[in-house]
Amino acid sequence: MKELKLRDRTIRTDKPAFVMGIVNATPDSFFSGSRGSIERALSLIDEGADILDIGGESTRPGSEYVPLEEEIKRVVPLVREIRKNSDIPISIDTRKFDVMKACLGEGADILNDISALEDDSSLASLCAESGIPVILMHKRGIPSEMQKKTDYKDIFDEVDSYLSSRVEFALKSGIKSDKIILDPGIGFGKDTAGNFTLIKRCGELCGGKYPVLMALSRKTCIGNVTGRDVDDRLSGTLAADILSVLHGAFMIRVHDVKEACDTLKIINAVEFARF
Repeated sequence: MKELKLRDRTIRTDKPAFVMGIVNATPDSFFSGSRGSIERALSLIDEGADILDIGGESTRPGSEYVPLEEEIKRVVPLVREIRKNSDIPISIDTRKFDVMKACLGEGADILNDISALEDDSSLASLCAESGIPVILMHKRGIPSEMQKKTDYKDIFDEVDSYLSSRVEFALKSGIKSDKIILDPGIGFGKDTAGNFTLIKRCGELCGGKYPVLMALSRKTCIGNVTGRDVDDRLSGTLAADILSVLHGAFMIRVHDVKEACDTLKIINAVEFARF
């Protein structure tokens, strides 16, 4: 049984990892199938998502950040509409205080920050005061240039050291330890070999003291190995998700919720005789 404390409740799953379904309120996310509105959100809920992750700013390699007003315009109405239909936990993929504050007012539950509270340090106090979980991700530089910075002496040590420093910042800012989730940032300033090292060792990050989210769905490293375009990377994604969960992932962030849930059911059956 996995559990995660939100600000006003605790959620649980019998699956070996939580499944976070992606809903991108953007016109330019790298996988067009993730783009959508309330219809996509409700579909992912029906498929078995434990959490929805809503984003209004694409962070694919080469993308440019969007203005605050545009991000709010994209995300807040969608959160509001989801809340009219469901109490599913909602994560907000943002780096901006004003976006997260507005979404909290509409019932959002989790901050998913690719900058690990660096781009807007005021987010830390917002998370601490509201008592929401925060996902701290490692990346190098900004999306428009991050794939030019993929050389590391020891990728695991460098990612681990960075995340440890961001955990320390979060704790000093008043965020409780049971509200911190780590994300090694697959594809964010890493080459294929580096990404696979992080998959294999994800459960070791920060000494295994904090839950880890793995966001592998349809990413370039999977295409580099399989030779498949983004629309044809589902099988490779499921294999990577299986390995990440077996190596300690607490949560997987996916485009294809139904298939991810089926995969986790097989892990449960084989590893834990739960069927």
